[in-house]
Amino acid sequence: MNKPTTLDLNALQIFAAVAEAGGFTAAALRLGMAKGQLSLQVRRLEARLGTALFTRTTRQVALTAAGQSLFEECGPLLDQLREAVERASAGEAELAGLLRISTSVDHAAQSLAPAVAHFSAQHPGVQVEIRSSDKVVDMVKEGIDLSIRLGWLRDSSQRALYLRAFDQYIVAAPTYLRRKGMPMRPTDLAEHEWIALTLLPTPLTWTLEQEGVEPATVQVSARLKVDSPAALRALLVEGAGISVLDERSVMPELAAGRLQRVLEGWQLKRGGIHAVLPPGRHVPARVRAFIDFYRNWLGVARG
Repeated sequence: MNKPTTLDLNALQIFAAVAEAGGFTAAALRLGMAKGQLSLQVRRLEARLGTALFTRTTRQVALTAAGQSLFEECGPLLDQLREAVERASAGEAELAGLLRISTSVDHAAQSLAPAVAHFSAQHPGVQVEIRSSDKVVDMVKEGIDLSIRLGWLRDSSQRALYLRAFDQYIVAAPTYLRRKGMPMRPTDLAEHEWIALTLLPTPLTWTLEQEGVEPATVQVSARLKVDSPAALRALLVEGAGISVLDERSVMPELAAGRLQRVLEGWQLKRGGIHAVLPPGRHVPARVRAFIDFYRNWLGVARG
């Protein structure tokens, strides 16, 4: 068996990235390396150790027993080493590297992109890539460093940092309300033409609260369903029905009179804006810096 005579930290970091990402393609994207170069580094490490670290098939890559043991032992040490280096260089070097951020299409346009423009101006050494999608992406597979998510996180095991809350408004176009009438009580909503946003965990069940009154839970039905807040907003403006939008995305329509709040005396459950991190302990300095910057940005933007 060949025994390593020197410690190759670069090869160990590449090995750990493949283990965390669950494959060579995802790890290469995450590290910004060519897949062939990454695979070569892993093969060289395996040759030096004299044992296979991964089993490879056409469909998946999995750790061997030796690979699992090495990952469990070296992973935390590599995290500690990276953190030590970043602490040592803090305040002496500018932030640098690639920062990939994912969020919904609406939030990217309305909030994240303007914030990134200002953050980028302050930190010219950081390259930022915004990935916008209304679907929840696999952060590891896509090489995402940070995901900004709105609403309620379904997976409690996610590494998430709360940034701030937002209100939800029940809204409809004035033309729709003239045609169908203004709801006066929460139970009236069941008689209206609801438009469902299928991204929500329970798009047809809503609980409204008012001080001094028992909460009212209403079950609605929807003939129209969409998987995009932008499409929902467009349908509402055209008078196609009634639904719920978050305060930030609906504010311009309210100010212009294209939409109108319904049941203003009642409150829906507040949602949250969260910064979600991929698995693993290490959080690069550029990611931590942007989270702090964006939390402050959201606070200022809210006024």
